[in-house]
Amino acid sequence: MQNFTILELLLVVLIFAVYFLPTLIAFLRQHRNKLAIFLLNLLLGWTVLGWVVSLVWSVMK
Repeated sequence: MQNFTILELLLVVLIFAVYFLPTLIAFLRQHRNKLAIFLLNLLLGWTVLGWVVSLVWSVMK
């Protein structure tokens, strides 16, 4: 079994936080399409375009 250091764990948490930043913004702003933004972020966030689109959508009213 591999032991992870605190630094590695923090790096993984940071990566997930940045990846799901559009979703976090949508939920914090109570966006009416927050579920759709989450799905877009989850399924297409790995592409730069999908992540940017979900980020822009999450900050729009």
